[in-house]
Amino acid sequence: MRTLCGSSAANQQLERSWVRLRQGKLRLQKWFVPVSEREKKKVVSDMMMLLLFRQPRTCNFLQWKDLKIVYKRYASLYFCAGLEDQDNELLALEVLHRYVELLDKYFGNVCELDIIFNFEKAYFILDEFLMGGEVLETSKFAVNVSMEQADTLQETVEEYMSKPAY
Repeated sequence: MRTLCGSSAANQQLERSWVRLRQGKLRLQKWFVPVSEREKKKVVSDMMMLLLFRQPRTCNFLQWKDLKIVYKRYASLYFCAGLEDQDNELLALEVLHRYVELLDKYFGNVCELDIIFNFEKAYFILDEFLMGGEVLETSKFAVNVSMEQADTLQETVEEYMSKPAY
């Protein structure tokens, strides 16, 4: 996935994006390149082993096969992204941080339970922020407005659907 990160010259590729817990449970995953289910399971398993056993004060970047893995831990959640060799790790780290900021803004200090019980909202925020691996919207305000509009629309549809049809 090619990611254009805010600046005009920064062409960034996030091939994969994951959110997982310290216990190794995968909560969200978004793949921006075609990968078989078997390969996905293998990659996720390998990544869990690599990340869960790293020391707390180690670098947030690591090389794994043909990918650069960028990750950041927030409380018990790990946010990870897979990049191609030519991509900028610091930009990817900022993309992960912005996603966490967006989740915090929507959920109010996001935690594991927010992601478990509102995974569709977490995916929606990710889709408002990234498209095809490219940063679509850098403004937290604009993403928040989109979320509010989507929530309002959902409430309207639910209200409409709950009324009996005559």
